[in-house]
Amino acid sequence: MTTEQDFIFTASENTLPENASFTWKAPSNIALIKYWGKSKPQLPKNASISFTLDACYTQTTVEFTKSTNADITVYFEEQQKDDFKPKIQQFINRIKEYVPFITEYSMIVRTRNSFPHSSGIASSASGMAALALCMMSLEKTINPTISEDYFFQKASFLARLGSGSAARSIEGPLVVWGTHPEIKNSSDLFGEKFPHKVHENFHNFHDTILLVDKGEKQVSSTVGHNLMHNHPFAEQRFKQANKNLAKLSKVLQTGDLKSFIHIVESEALTLHAMMLTSDPYFILMKPNTLEIIQKIWKFRAETETNICFTLDAGANVHVLYPEKEKEICNKFIVNELIKYCQNQHYICDMVGFGAKQI
Repeated sequence: MTTEQDFIFTASENTLPENASFTWKAPSNIALIKYWGKSKPQLPKNASISFTLDACYTQTTVEFTKSTNADITVYFEEQQKDDFKPKIQQFINRIKEYVPFITEYSMIVRTRNSFPHSSGIASSASGMAALALCMMSLEKTINPTISEDYFFQKASFLARLGSGSAARSIEGPLVVWGTHPEIKNSSDLFGEKFPHKVHENFHNFHDTILLVDKGEKQVSSTVGHNLMHNHPFAEQRFKQANKNLAKLSKVLQTGDLKSFIHIVESEALTLHAMMLTSDPYFILMKPNTLEIIQKIWKFRAETETNICFTLDAGANVHVLYPEKEKEICNKFIVNELIKYCQNQHYICDMVGFGAKQI
C-alpha cells in the first residue's frame, strides 16, 4: 500500500540544474460522483469519480532559476497577478516536504485557462495539476530514473495538496480519487485511473458546459467543504456517495445509460442539497440553472434520448450525452438552452485523456 513516505524525494547525487523551464497543459474534470467534505491534509471523506475533460484546461509554464531568494512571480493570461501568489505559496509550503529541492529556486509562473476563471469549471483543479506536473518535470530532470507511473502518481499526490479535485486532473478518461473497496489501488492520497473496461456507450462522451454565470461564486468550494464538518447529514452523505460509486462502476462497464442518468443527476442535486442544508446555508444555483434542468427533463421524456446534466459547485450546467446522440442533443442545446447562458456563452467539450507536456 502506497503511503506519504513513498513520495518523499530522496537525495540524488545529481546536481540541481541552474535553470529549467517546463510547460504542461492539464485538463479540468467533472465529477460524476461528488466529493464534498474533507479532512486535513486534503483527504476526501468519500471516494469520487470524474470524467477528464479535453477543451477545458489550464496551460502553465514554470521557469525555475537557482536563487538564495526563492520568490514567486505569477502571470495570469499575461498580466502580473499578485493575488494568486498566496495560494501558490501555500501549495509550495504543503509540498516542499516531498520536493525539497524547489526551495532552492525562484519561480516565474505563467498560466492561462481556456475557460472563465472561478466560474465552476474546476479552475483550481486544472491549475494545481499543471503546477504539480511542472514540479515533477523538475524532479525527473534531477532524478531521471523515476518511472512514468511514479511520475503521474506523485503529480496527482502533489496536486491534491493544492486542490483536492486536482488529484483527478492528471490522467483520464475516468479517474477515481478516494479509497473504495471495489476500485483496485484506489487511494485517498492520489487519483487512480478507473481500472475496469468501459462500455463503448461511454466512449467519446460529450459535455457541453452552459455558462449560466461566469462570475466568481459567492461561496468558495473551500468554505463549502468546511461546512460539512458539523453538517447534520454529512455521514449519511458520505455513505451514499460510496454506494453510488459502486453502482456507477457497474454501469460504466455494462453501458446502462438509464442508470447512469439516474445516478449522475441524483449526485448533482445531492451536492446542492448539502449546500442548502448547511449552517450557514447557501445557494449556488441560479434561476436559469433550474430552467435548463427542467428543459432537459422535458426533452429527454419526449425524445427518449440519453441526455442528462450534472453540476459542480456553481451555477453552470454540464450537459452530458453519448457520441451517437450528439447531433440531436447539439441541436436541442443550441435551439433551447443557450438562451439561458450569460451572453449565450457555452463550451463544447468531451471526455479527454489527461495532461500533456508542451
